[in-house]
Amino acid sequence: MSELLSYKKNWIGYSPVVDLNLSINTTLAREILTGFIKSEITRVGMSRAIVGLSGGLDSALSCALAAEALGAENVLAVRMPYKLSSRDSLDHALLLIDQIGVPSKTIEITDMVEPLFKLDPQISKMRMGNIMARERMIVLYDQSEVFKGLVVGTSNKTEILLGYSTMYGDSASAMNPIGDLYKTQVRQLSRAMNIPAPIIDKAPSADLWEGQTDENELGFTYEEVDKLLYLLVDQRYSPQEAIEAGFNEKFVNAVTTRIRRNQFKRMLPPIAKVSNRTIGYDFLYLRDWGT
Repeated sequence: MSELLSYKKNWIGYSPVVDLNLSINTTLAREILTGFIKSEITRVGMSRAIVGLSGGLDSALSCALAAEALGAENVLAVRMPYKLSSRDSLDHALLLIDQIGVPSKTIEITDMVEPLFKLDPQISKMRMGNIMARERMIVLYDQSEVFKGLVVGTSNKTEILLGYSTMYGDSASAMNPIGDLYKTQVRQLSRAMNIPAPIIDKAPSADLWEGQTDENELGFTYEEVDKLLYLLVDQRYSPQEAIEAGFNEKFVNAVTTRIRRNQFKRMLPPIAKVSNRTIGYDFLYLRDWGT
């Protein structure tokens, strides 16, 4: 395998001199994903969508795809800041709202989450982040009923594989148009769709606390891990083959462990089987059955 790629050493282990090919046909991807959104929403008799717009790249792309699929007037963008949220997050979300012309709401979650934070003076940043993510999803699903639209997901393939999300928080949705795009591919498609440059160029962050960035929290860059994930998942390399291709062994093992450990986040809760027809095992009707 090692002859396929040439590598130079850096702080994380090894970085490809000749990049793995993660490029996508953005025109085709755009057509597939807008078609997917329209199909999934109309098949249940609806015509509208709702997106939690954080000011980050993933939600911006999901919102833009939904607006193109359904018409901007049929997509509600909801900004849900906490009192410590970055001003840039709100401003960048507004850049997209103004550019594509979707209706929007701003609903601050501070008064919703603070009472829970105050129950434990020793509460960690991780717990606070999870609470905020779940509170935002409560808001989205409430507004989904008001707007009569389905919640569109904003988690990319990298996050899903690594388990870098909050269950029933930012990972929740009625459908997800970008869940099969790695973060670097999300950036490619976002450029093709003219997402505002400040959103594309800034460091990815869930904006859960001041100075928080995804890559600092993960301990590696999206560019590096996307290449490894592409080998492990799409090309079906074993961890050992990825190491032989030049990736640092510690890095490969850490990423592989994260993928395995977070499998439960990628599945519906398993149901104990006690009957002849169990949901998820024997009762497997199509999503559009009966419509």
